[in-house]
Amino acid sequence: MTSHGENSLTGADIRARLDHPVVDADGHMIECTFAVLDFVRQVGGMEIANRYEDQLKLDPTGSGRRAVWVGNSGPGSIDRATAMLPKLYRARLDEAGIDYGVVYGTLALSVLRVDDDELRPVVFRAMNMLYADMFKEVSDRLTPAALIPMSDPDEAVSELEFAVNELGLKAIVVNTMLQRPAPEVLAEAPHLAHLSLDLTSPGIDVGRVYDPVWAKCVELGVVPSCHNAFRGRGSTHGSPSNYCFNSLNSFGHGSEFFCRSLIFGGVPHRFPDLKFCFLEGGAGWAAQLYNSLFEYWEKRKLDSLSRNLDPAKLDIDLLVEMAKIYGDERLTPERIRAEPHQPGTTQLFVPPEELDDFAGTGINGGRDILRIFDKNFYFGSEADDRMTAVAFDTKLNHYGAKMNAVLGSDIGHWDVPDMTKVMVEAYELVDDGFMDEEAFRDFTYGNVVRMHAGMNPAFFKGTIVEQEVAANLEKFT
Repeated sequence: MTSHGENSLTGADIRARLDHPVVDADGHMIECTFAVLDFVRQVGGMEIANRYEDQLKLDPTGSGRRAVWVGNSGPGSIDRATAMLPKLYRARLDEAGIDYGVVYGTLALSVLRVDDDELRPVVFRAMNMLYADMFKEVSDRLTPAALIPMSDPDEAVSELEFAVNELGLKAIVVNTMLQRPAPEVLAEAPHLAHLSLDLTSPGIDVGRVYDPVWAKCVELGVVPSCHNAFRGRGSTHGSPSNYCFNSLNSFGHGSEFFCRSLIFGGVPHRFPDLKFCFLEGGAGWAAQLYNSLFEYWEKRKLDSLSRNLDPAKLDIDLLVEMAKIYGDERLTPERIRAEPHQPGTTQLFVPPEELDDFAGTGINGGRDILRIFDKNFYFGSEADDRMTAVAFDTKLNHYGAKMNAVLGSDIGHWDVPDMTKVMVEAYELVDDGFMDEEAFRDFTYGNVVRMHAGMNPAFFKGTIVEQEVAANLEKFT
């Protein structure tokens, strides 16, 4: 891509070219620990606050990994201050070329992994109270995302009701990679339980346990967003020494894991009006998953299983006949007739219905895959990610589909050294011919409005983009 980052263009210059607002689906704040602890003390008392303060001082991985710099400092100190101070954040949005933004926490990403049953509900509630307080005077331009614990569905429903109904928050982020210790280790050696974490998802293999959570999201009009990275001990991104090795595509892996879980767990089928947002991983993985699903469906749908893979239909006489002609001293007709079904090919004599992985997904053809991706899924993509163009490639994607990519600036983190260049980098996709103006409008405005307003028509009420959204609401929803 061309390098506009070194010239004098700013986001304000790009915004001046556009005939539509820009809505950022994923900016970041940096929480001050002392402020967090103020609210933890308010909710849970001094003892809990002290416990949480001690936890914050520990290496969360428990492996002695070296320190990582994630926030702007040095020449980027103004952006560091911006991420810490919502009023300054608001004051600089015009310079960045952004009209309105949804803001996620930074400490929040570690809070989502808190698994202490006593500590967790206190810290989540304290964080949400902090966010509501921090952003109460900038709601026309910015809104924070509430943290929703997912270890227990009842706990999730309770915090949803508190965050939305009492605090007035309207965006949420949920933990979608639940790590629980192996029960055998927990029983026999509880002090080693943290070394035996199994990764599970609230989307699959749990039956309908989380349906009350999804139903509450529909009722309250909030979009569950995913901000999980697949990294750390036991993952493919688990180096103790190299942050970049661990970071690269880790959010994409985390998002793809949750998206796959939702599809095969049948959540979009049971909740066709519920939208999900997968943040910071881009849209390249989404296009790959979308297109791969068609190939899996064609070859592993029920009638294909029955027709092509049912071991009961194996023509043993044909195998024996071929062995007579092409076999050798080991691959003899007699041995093949005695053992035609080899264990290495998983020949289990069960009805094909028991192996139908698409049962419960609501997928009965390619159009159903298209419907799920179009109606239920949205994909946060950063400004410098050229793979966003794949989301809008109608020649590549089955049925001419466009993935619902939404701009996630990641303002406040190390990969945005200058927030005024985010829109400059994003617009390079147009300048370099990877995306046309219509797609850019969808990417930076239309899709994120369709996502949030599609769940909550009043999402943008009282904001700087209220009139523009209201004028086009029917088109978006």
